[in-house]
Amino acid sequence: MSDRELEKRISSYIPLPVCIINRQGKVLEASGKIGEVFIYGGIEDSDIFALTGIKTAELYEAASKGDHPLIRRNDRIFRLLLQKVDPESEETGLAILFDDVTGMEELKDMYRNEKMCFAKVQVDNYDELTSGAGAESRLTLSSEIDKIIRKWGAKSSASVNRIRNNAYVICFEQQHLDKLAAAKFDILDEIRGLETGTDFPASLSIGVGAGGKTPAQTEEYADAALDLAMGRGGDQAVIKRNLKIEYFGGKLAAVEKSNKGKSRIVGHGLKQLIKQSRNIFIMGHRNPDMDSFGAALGIFRLCELFEKKAYIVLEEHNEALQIIYTQARKSENYQIIGREKAISLADSESLVIVVDTHRPSLTECPQLLTMTEKVAVIDHHRKMEEFIENPTLAYMESYASSTCELVTEILLYMGGKKSLVKLEAEALLAGMTIDTNGFAVRTGVRTYEAAAWLRRQGADPTEVKRFFQKDPLTFQIHAQGLASARFFENGMALSVCEVPHSDEQVICAQVADQLLTVKGVQVSFVLGTDASGKTVVSARSLGSINVQVIMEKFGGGGHLTMAAAQLDEPKEDVAEKIIEVMEEYLNDSNS
Repeated sequence: MSDRELEKRISSYIPLPVCIINRQGKVLEASGKIGEVFIYGGIEDSDIFALTGIKTAELYEAASKGDHPLIRRNDRIFRLLLQKVDPESEETGLAILFDDVTGMEELKDMYRNEKMCFAKVQVDNYDELTSGAGAESRLTLSSEIDKIIRKWGAKSSASVNRIRNNAYVICFEQQHLDKLAAAKFDILDEIRGLETGTDFPASLSIGVGAGGKTPAQTEEYADAALDLAMGRGGDQAVIKRNLKIEYFGGKLAAVEKSNKGKSRIVGHGLKQLIKQSRNIFIMGHRNPDMDSFGAALGIFRLCELFEKKAYIVLEEHNEALQIIYTQARKSENYQIIGREKAISLADSESLVIVVDTHRPSLTECPQLLTMTEKVAVIDHHRKMEEFIENPTLAYMESYASSTCELVTEILLYMGGKKSLVKLEAEALLAGMTIDTNGFAVRTGVRTYEAAAWLRRQGADPTEVKRFFQKDPLTFQIHAQGLASARFFENGMALSVCEVPHSDEQVICAQVADQLLTVKGVQVSFVLGTDASGKTVVSARSLGSINVQVIMEKFGGGGHLTMAAAQLDEPKEDVAEKIIEVMEEYLNDSNS
């Protein structure tokens, strides 16, 4: 029997909607029932892509894999059952049977729509908001926030339960979640617009869990999402649907906390961990900067004060650390070791202290994290999806200027009046200086208090300034980066440094900082190529634009006003993508 005869017999005898197409996607035969799928019956010689919206190659591929695509036609849903007419021939036709699964798919949709979602809502900096207002204003503000949250929940027919003065648990059906996302969680803007009577606005952190197999798992997703929202500085909503995470908001910088109780508690907890451990390994991120290295020296001194053996894990350093790294080596006061040595010394009773990062893949030696049950994290970056799982102790405060500021406060409470040597005090002050652009950005009262204590510990600002001196080549690359900057009407400045340099990330950061001093510039992006050939990007903002959100689209991260990324793509291509992403960001912000 020929293929053509077989095709006619198939279409004639099957009492279901079915058609036969050839390799070019042309319909050869169709059964009389095909009118149940399409508004007309005579589809012979029509193109299958025009009929179904699915390319011919994709249909043949689905047939090979045993997949069954869905299409919607005539207000019905059909599953395509695909079979080659002659399985042995590559050029054979394809039989397509249209199986009406409308009832089953509608039942699935109903099941998905009626599944419960949990939203955990927390008022950011509630203590600071209420302590800065009078009794009457405090009650009014609390009442207004409660009213807005309950009204927002009512739009989704939600159950709203206030579990603490500053915390809510909201339950609603999943069918409302897409509407909340489409509105970009406009409740964030509404809360931010309240009159608080303080010098900073009210804001919310919202964590939404959806798609869990059980209510308990969905609530776990909500807790994880809220943890991410708060760890990223608050004023945002995070949706966690299984492995998929979405972010909304994040327009405000994290507000500095006036209560220093947490740093004391963390200090005591860290003290106990250090005393209970045989060896302590301190590490920051690869290609460490001044903040990472300064914090490591500060934690090393804390271990020494408690008479415990500590090692700083550092394989390579860049030119920006050359002066201070050389001084630390020459002093012979510090045990600085490479990755292999650290791995050979570590055991299950060791303690690993990670500073200036919370992402395992960015640490100097990720393998160390798996060799011990005790890991402490001290970081000031906004929390990312990738983070060290279940650390024994975590001190992550995105309001802080730098990790050096956090470490300084711990030393202030745990180390006594004179706990640092001059080099360590200067290293910590240098880390704070570089991350605040000379105390110009991300600087709060606690930043100055920490800096003043370091000054009393012997830190010399003149010596700190020497750490930042550039060699002639670096100075020329820096000047070229400024000279080649492009300025856009939307307030963006963008520059590409043409000459590769081993210290390119630092150079780009410095150029980006200086571009913000140009009149009219609200955000700056500077790109370069490091010694390994990677494209590095430094992003800076005056606060009206969240550069962390933008850099996350390139696999990076950071803070609202300071972020970075590293990519394998050519820097010219990355520059064009940044321009596109900025336009999308501004359009979304204005919509």
